Amino acid sequence: MLEKEEIFSKVLRAGRRTYFFDVRATKADDYYITITESKKFTEEDGSFHFKKHKIYLYKEDFAAFAEILDDMTAYVLNHKGEEVISERHQRDFKKEYITEKAVSDAMPKANSFTDVDFDDI
Repeated sequence: MLEKEEIFSKVLRAGRRTYFFDVRATKADDYYITITESKKFTEEDGSFHFKKHKIYLYKEDFAAFAEILDDMTAYVLNHKGEEVISERHQRDFKKEYITEKAVSDAMPKANSFTDVDFDDI
């Protein structure tokens, strides 16, 4: 499918992902929207490539799409708030977990302490 140039565009950069919102025209000169997610992947040798996913959204679906998107985003924000809590978005999530676990594992158990009197030192 050949696409004409964008008529109106906006870009959202979000870390490794970039979202492109484009208004395009059909052959009959009616408008539709494409939403493209482009995600950057870096190889071990330092080279990189992008994976892209595209959604075509036509006028007859705008209202239902917007309603469901509003419902879904409201649900997530109402139940989980705006703070990002996933491991993938918190670089130190695993590190913090491992550190806390290592500290708790390194702590002697309550029944393994020996009574020490500072007069003995």
